[in-house]
Amino acid sequence: MGTKQNKIKVLRIINRFNLGGPTYNVAYLSKYLSDDFETLLIGGAKDESEESSDFIVNNLGLKPIIVEEMMREIDLKNDFTAYKKIKKIIQEYKPDIVHTHASKAGTLGRLAASSSGVPIIIHTFHGHVFHSYFGKFKTAFYKNIERYLAKKSTAIIAISEIQKSELVDIHKICKSEKVHIVPLGFDLSKFQENQELKRKQFREKYNLADDEIAISIIGRLVPVKNHALFLEGLKQVSTQTSKKIRAFIIGDGESRAEIEAKATELGVPFIDGTKSTQKTLLTFTSWIKEIDIALAGSDIIALTSYNEGTPVSLIEAQAANKPIVSTNVGGIENVVLPNKTALLCDNNNISEFSRQLLKLIDDDALRSEMAEKGWIHVKEKFHFTRLVSDMEKLYKKLLKRDL
Repeated sequence: MGTKQNKIKVLRIINRFNLGGPTYNVAYLSKYLSDDFETLLIGGAKDESEESSDFIVNNLGLKPIIVEEMMREIDLKNDFTAYKKIKKIIQEYKPDIVHTHASKAGTLGRLAASSSGVPIIIHTFHGHVFHSYFGKFKTAFYKNIERYLAKKSTAIIAISEIQKSELVDIHKICKSEKVHIVPLGFDLSKFQENQELKRKQFREKYNLADDEIAISIIGRLVPVKNHALFLEGLKQVSTQTSKKIRAFIIGDGESRAEIEAKATELGVPFIDGTKSTQKTLLTFTSWIKEIDIALAGSDIIALTSYNEGTPVSLIEAQAANKPIVSTNVGGIENVVLPNKTALLCDNNNISEFSRQLLKLIDDDALRSEMAEKGWIHVKEKFHFTRLVSDMEKLYKKLLKRDL
């Protein structure tokens, strides 16, 4: 057991506390590392387009330092102020390890740690922006920054085998030996609890009949999530199935108006679920904090992204025993069991996505069979105790090498 005097001091830095895997993971790592460690957590300003997830850290009794100038967008003045604030915290806290999570925190945190002589500097790629986000020149610019920062890093953490391959083999960010794979971890037990009661709550709230199949897509409404593919698929299957179906877009973000315009263009009727419970093909629910209730009430979970790291919505869907239809991008094959817990299709392939979605809608037995395998697959592989154990081992291994 560590004493206060000889604890390994970790400074953990994340872009911002938004709803998703990175926030949960920094929270679990800050709370549950063993007594050999002491952790100080820093986060950036809340992005107004996103639902705040302060409740995730607050519920664990964590009190992070908020650096208001560390924002999502590049702003040289704010970024330099944030850099100086982080550097001051490093000089006062004197961490043995600075561990950054996601891009902005990774840039400012690693530069500050490097210039302050921190012994161990680690960065986790929760996703990356090397395709499907920006144009060719902007993407090349970000790659060059990451290559430079990788040289200042003791270790890089990828959250899946596929992500490691992308970082090392495709985008050439750093050498293979610098990259360690540590999958995400979550407390998934709530997705198995009171499922019938939660199902009833969700379905009563949105006026869902027992014989209506609820198809939900969960996440930020941003271009990379490609909700247009979801709408195109929904339009096709609605004319091809004899089953009663309802669709739910759960989340919010900058693309909301664009997605609504696409639905109108396709002739997909929709409502704002925060204002109406009228029965219609598509409901925009905005953010739902109790996502376990939404999953319990759904029958199929969809994902249509152009690019993903480790999609939390698919881990949670399997924990709730829900079958999945998804594009096969990023680390998705490391999260689901193809053809066992999820039906996958090529990126932005409307006909294939529609065909897989229709297959799940029309085949009750297939939905049930795939649902049963979800919890078995994720319950240990993606549990936060495994995440914490893996990270502790890596920290100690790197420190031993340094001493």
